[in-house]
Amino acid sequence: MNERIRAREVRVIGAEGEQLGVLAVRDALAKAAEAELDLVEVAPNSQPPVVRIMDYGKYKYEQHKKSRGTHHRGGDIKGMRLSPNVGEHDFQVKARHVFEFLKDGNKVRVSVWFRGRQMAYPKAGENLLARLSEMVSEVGVVEKPPMFEGRNMIMILTPKRG
Repeated sequence: MNERIRAREVRVIGAEGEQLGVLAVRDALAKAAEAELDLVEVAPNSQPPVVRIMDYGKYKYEQHKKSRGTHHRGGDIKGMRLSPNVGEHDFQVKARHVFEFLKDGNKVRVSVWFRGRQMAYPKAGENLLARLSEMVSEVGVVEKPPMFEGRNMIMILTPKRG
């Protein structure tokens, strides 16, 4: 980049992608400075090396943004939180929401949160999650079975494919 380019002559590509021809490095640097941009080596192994006039900071930012985008999960991950002694109607309403989330193609992270002495009865949470997974079995499958994370029991459901 800029003064670190070691070649005597370089093939220059302008900021808009236009060919500016083969120039001496100092002339290419002058053109880049005139445009208030950087001179970046894009193909160092070609004869002569190819450089481009661009905003290097913006280029690095765009590359970082692209790399972040590739790690995106399939669909959104929605959350549903239950208590181990949830009322039947509340449970039905939350199960319907989970059903809709799965039908829309989203993953669902269902957590049962335990408070105080409820921690002594983890089976209540397991039964609740088993009942929920059975209710939504026609549109979703269990990706990660129920397991404890601190005071919460977590289960992840994914939509069925096909």
